[in-house]
Amino acid sequence: MRTPSFLACLPGTHRVLKILDDNNATVNVSEQPAGPPMPTPQEVFELEIGEAKPFTPDLVNFEGGLTLLKGQVNGTEVLGIPTSDLVPGKYEGGLKVWEGAIDLVDTLRREIQDGQLSFRGKRVLELGCGHGLPGIFACTKGASVAHFQDFNPEVLRNVTIPNVNANLEYARARLPRQNGSLTPTRSSSLAPELHFYAGDWSNVHTVLSVLGVDLLEATENEKNDYFSFSDSDYSLSSTYQGSPFSSQSDLVGQESNGDKPHRSRRRSGSRACHRSTDTDAWEGGYDIILMSDTVYSVASLPKLYSLIKKCLRPYYGVVYVAGKKNYLGKGGGTRQFKQLVEEDGFLGAHLVAEFAEGSSMREVWKFFFRRYSM
Repeated sequence: MRTPSFLACLPGTHRVLKILDDNNATVNVSEQPAGPPMPTPQEVFELEIGEAKPFTPDLVNFEGGLTLLKGQVNGTEVLGIPTSDLVPGKYEGGLKVWEGAIDLVDTLRREIQDGQLSFRGKRVLELGCGHGLPGIFACTKGASVAHFQDFNPEVLRNVTIPNVNANLEYARARLPRQNGSLTPTRSSSLAPELHFYAGDWSNVHTVLSVLGVDLLEATENEKNDYFSFSDSDYSLSSTYQGSPFSSQSDLVGQESNGDKPHRSRRRSGSRACHRSTDTDAWEGGYDIILMSDTVYSVASLPKLYSLIKKCLRPYYGVVYVAGKKNYLGKGGGTRQFKQLVEEDGFLGAHLVAEFAEGSSMREVWKFFFRRYSM
């Protein structure tokens, strides 16, 4: 029988969460009483922004010739605080492009190149988006729906929305043309349905326009029915490279070049979303959820995971999480998040990429649905 570790982590004044320390020993971390009240969740509309402020972007270059734009932001003007400061309950770092966002875009590009991922026609949600580079990359690769979430509505108004628009305009200008007009398939792939949501992970689901089946509220019979696969499902999993049931992985490459970060990547059989159709019985939710540097605080991991379970589309949906293996100060990290997910038992985990730069150890993990078991 599975331990009720995740249910014990649902919102409350005090709770205890088991995590792994550097020696892989289980330790208990007690959370402090609830802090300042969370902001009211809301959808932020572009029409509300008013007259656009001057937007001066920098180029962010990736391997393979990929270029995205990143706006220059003055944190004092936007929120009255330096961009390097994190103020719990007021600002969670959305004005800065963190290392994890760069790692995630680079990894997603390679996943597409390896045939492990396709954004075409998919519904994508980026949590803790900031500048939104991973979500923007998904737009340029054919996502039909792209939703962006950040804690602060000011970040969405002053950073995310202008940066999404600038990148889409930049991408459209670089599209190949036929007889003076854009090619139909590419032009349509650069016109995604865009929405922007502000709020804390504990309550932002109340305003999201795409939600999946809430597995937290499902009965045991409903879970068993949902995760009961037919013989045809298993036969497909043995022949279809993208099956969510396969967990086989193999090391495919390592890079080390002078002062460049050491990187290693692993291929997984859990290729994203190719078998999903609009006729699936449980068709709600996002096909792909993207997160970078969102797992830095152990106190926020339960509500982040709870939100994912409300939003992810069973059972083809996948989650990509980029971040540091361990964050100093707040006890979070990719391994702590993985521990929480594995204790719950709904999602499987696969390490996709590793980045080593000096003392910084960063990772990208892929999470996908596994068969439910009692």
